Amino acid sequence: MKKRGKKYTDALKKAGDAGRHYSLDDAFNIVVNSHYVKFDESVDVAINLGIDVKKNDQQVRGAVLLPNGTGKAVKILVFAKGEKEREALAAGADYVGQEDMIAKVQQGFMDFNRVVATPDIMASVGKLGKILGPRGLMPNPKVGTVTFDVGRIVKELKEGKIEFKAEKNGILHASIGKVSFGASKLKENFIALIEIVNRLKPASSKGVYVKKVSLSSTMGPGVSLDTLALRNNLI
Repeated sequence: MKKRGKKYTDALKKAGDAGRHYSLDDAFNIVVNSHYVKFDESVDVAINLGIDVKKNDQQVRGAVLLPNGTGKAVKILVFAKGEKEREALAAGADYVGQEDMIAKVQQGFMDFNRVVATPDIMASVGKLGKILGPRGLMPNPKVGTVTFDVGRIVKELKEGKIEFKAEKNGILHASIGKVSFGASKLKENFIALIEIVNRLKPASSKGVYVKKVSLSSTMGPGVSLDTLALRNNLI
């Protein structure tokens, strides 16, 4: 059995009974108050959805602009040309280019964590599928990163727009901020996320859609939400 440190054990006590399910307010207060490490931990949410990800019509994927941002620095690469290239730079994109940037990425350049492309250049960007795809960086129209409205999407990404996707076993993971945000702002970010996730419920998904939700900081214990109350009050 793995031995836990004293600080983690103390944090686990603050989290209460492992089998208990908490209200939103209580859950976020626990996550924030059980913080014990020196660095500013990320706060993550895991949502277990009642879907079968093996079925094409039950994929849950989207994006949401978190009202309080993520607390993380974002470096954006935009593939665009002409006026759209200038628009991206004016909006705050860190890198913008066409074939020159495609070649640079092929040579190993990866100093970015979000990628946007205009539709007219996607045929060329497709060359980077094997590089960007496994890292979850490939531009995708479903989450708004393939668009001619590059100025808007770059600003939103800088302000805290995140992408999410239900993975194996129908579990969706997302980072919704930092412990330093405090319980209130983290709750606001979570509500923005869960409302979008709920709107994306596949028509073919039957039964309970949001089955389980848990919160945790990077080093802290998991805290389970009362999903019945969540469904009744929010979704």
